[in-house]
Amino acid sequence: MPASPETPPFQAEEAPSRFTTPTTPHNTVLAILFALSFSHLVNDTLQSLLPAIYPLLKTSFDLSFTQIGLITLTNQLTASILQPMVGFYTDRYPKPYSLAIGMGFTLAGLVLLGLASHFALILIAAALVGMGSSVFHPEASRVARMASGGRHGFAQSLFQVGGNAGTSFGPLLAALIIVPGGRREVLWFTLAALTGIIVLTKVGHWYRGNTDRLALPPESSTTGSSFFSRKVIAALAILVVLVFSKYFYLTSMTSYYMFFLTEKFHFSPQSTVPQYFLFIFLFAVAAGTIIGGPIGDRIGRKRVIWASILGVAPFTLLLPYANLVECGILTAIIGVILASAFSAIVVYAQELVPGNVGMIAGLFFGLAFGMGGIGSAVLGKLADETSITFVFQVCSFLPLLGILTWFLPNIEKKRA
Repeated sequence: MPASPETPPFQAEEAPSRFTTPTTPHNTVLAILFALSFSHLVNDTLQSLLPAIYPLLKTSFDLSFTQIGLITLTNQLTASILQPMVGFYTDRYPKPYSLAIGMGFTLAGLVLLGLASHFALILIAAALVGMGSSVFHPEASRVARMASGGRHGFAQSLFQVGGNAGTSFGPLLAALIIVPGGRREVLWFTLAALTGIIVLTKVGHWYRGNTDRLALPPESSTTGSSFFSRKVIAALAILVVLVFSKYFYLTSMTSYYMFFLTEKFHFSPQSTVPQYFLFIFLFAVAAGTIIGGPIGDRIGRKRVIWASILGVAPFTLLLPYANLVECGILTAIIGVILASAFSAIVVYAQELVPGNVGMIAGLFFGLAFGMGGIGSAVLGKLADETSITFVFQVCSFLPLLGILTWFLPNIEKKRA
């Protein structure tokens, strides 16, 4: 049977009913995937503004470090714990315009952050920004799968690379715009949030007209298992451990790598070399994110997880003992290899538990947020008690947990 004609950007197809089995294959809708990636860039840029202006908030409100920690806790709780709940609900009751509503929460948080007059309002602003992320990630991941045309890994990678870029842009934009002008300059970023709302509203129109893409393919019933089966719970537990190893190591790099390089190579506080090395790592992470998904589509998600988590171990074990040039090379290799895992983990878990795309996406995006926050605190405490070099020596062993991938069930069909 010939493939259906490609859907024009943001234009709805006629859908017979919710969860019907499609009779023709669906094309990959690149316009929707690029819109989601752009929206992810906007969302994560706005999310990363909050920690980037902590020094400004501390000075403006005379905050203690405990209060700074409370802001982080409030933001991380709403950004991580709520995500699986949102995904669980929207799996059963799809809400095409929830993406725009989620960006609306972020918009409200930014306005409150720019205008807040006391600490309690800062906490509410942090909670609203976190809630926006909780609504956005599970539903955007579902729509990416809908628009994938069966190229699920490619779709997740394209979606996630926007978020990686946004996370790196936030601190840069804060340094260029907010810090020189003061906290009220945050209000300029409401224009980005409004742009995101417009784009996501158009995505919602497409979503509403394409609910037939929510249908499970016929083979899904035999590919996955009941969510509460022992096999599925064990597999999800292994994936959680792998996410732990990945994000604790990523946190060590994003939060403490510059300190490690400064201590190891005796750079002065004015040296910009550590910042360049961090940029190399973040750029490599973005590249690895977009590479991992298509490779998973071709050779299988489990193999990508194997190669990404366990395969990076030789390089992480070498990093604490490398010279400066070797550190630069290892930084790029580690970033590319390690970043390729996440889209493979998310898609593998979605195929493990068919019909729970949003909940699974929410669970693993929430874990990523949570592990990052917890890892930063734990590793910071360990560095205070020992040294930053010792932290990197300990973290270098984390990818060895990738050996647990051996115990993941083979749920994917062989690919040509």
